Amino acid sequence: MKRTNLLIIVLLLAGAAVFAQSPDMSFYIDEYNRQDATLSDMLNVLQMVQSENLSGIGGFYQNAINVFIQRLPNFATNQERIMVEEASRLIIRGLAAEQQTDSAAQVWLLLQYFDIANQQNDGLLMYEALVAMGQINATFYTSHIAGFLESFNARPTTDALLKSKIQRVVPGVITALEILKEPAGVKPVFFASIGWYDNSVKAIASASLNRLMESLGEVIPDIIIGILRDPLNTASVKNSAWQEFIKIHVSDESKARVAAVALEQSYVATSRESAVLLRTMRLSSIDTIRQFGVSDGDIVYPYIERTYRESYDTVTADFEMIIMIVRALTAARTDEAVDLLTQFLTGVHNKRRSGPWGATERDLMRVFIQAIASTGTQSTDALRILRMIAGLQNTYTPAEQQWAKDALSALNAL
Repeated sequence: MKRTNLLIIVLLLAGAAVFAQSPDMSFYIDEYNRQDATLSDMLNVLQMVQSENLSGIGGFYQNAINVFIQRLPNFATNQERIMVEEASRLIIRGLAAEQQTDSAAQVWLLLQYFDIANQQNDGLLMYEALVAMGQINATFYTSHIAGFLESFNARPTTDALLKSKIQRVVPGVITALEILKEPAGVKPVFFASIGWYDNSVKAIASASLNRLMESLGEVIPDIIIGILRDPLNTASVKNSAWQEFIKIHVSDESKARVAAVALEQSYVATSRESAVLLRTMRLSSIDTIRQFGVSDGDIVYPYIERTYRESYDTVTADFEMIIMIVRALTAARTDEAVDLLTQFLTGVHNKRRSGPWGATERDLMRVFIQAIASTGTQSTDALRILRMIAGLQNTYTPAEQQWAKDALSALNAL
């Protein structure tokens, strides 16, 4: 008997909870839907509902927007315009609060009505509608919303009023795309973060981009690779995309895969300025390869060899780049990596015989010998050049010979 009473109490409480979540809105719906209801009457109903701070009333707002859109063409005076905006704001916010996904098509229609392409619109309600599209999870419209941002990104303006309107709306587009968490939103938000907008807007885009990329995870590498390999993108754009990518958390394999492409694309410089910029990307990509490995040897090893050659064959050797290369190859410990280190050491060895030879070559020889020793290799070519250096008393100093002997000892090859 006690168990039966307890069950009844639980059911009553459950029913009360359901009732609390679904208030009876029939009175307000009837008042709002009256054929003779004026715009002022409709607005009054919306304000009364808002003042009650109710929840679980998505159906009320769904009806409200349907009826409102049907009657919207009838509201044309300037005085009505003010009430139209206030009613729209209340409906949009209500639908967003209720996360009424079924209202996506209607919110989208209302968004068109307040598009800043129409001169009379100031962008405030377009902003609200865009954010609401995200909050009601209108994923079907992601590409359309992204299209707004792509359009804005592509049309910088010096018109102060138009710029103000666009920059009022852009954060709304960005917020919607971040909430929707769809891959289609990544590129437009990225380009907004480096676009023509004021720094405050670009900062919003940059922060949102980071969160969006983090949420999408393993989808991001292919998007970034697409940006890096797009021939229409400048060095600055490619470097920015790479820098954004290395901030996020993805698998080591993904980091290595994108790093290989970043290294490849660091050789698309078309000017002195971009060459300096891409050196930064090259240095960073090689360091990422050091940390996460070689994903595509067909790309990585030829470009590392090229990078070494260009870093060494200059008036002033780029030691920072060379050391980064050596660290990456040492960490890789692959046959290809050892072959390159051996090739570099052999090149310095030949310099000792035929010149020129100086402090740079001597320092590099020590670096290469120690790197080869740390790989644990048993490569015939590597051991051969080390033995050659260790045995040439008339060519190398005792200290230089000892470097090679120490390496051979570490490799158990003496």
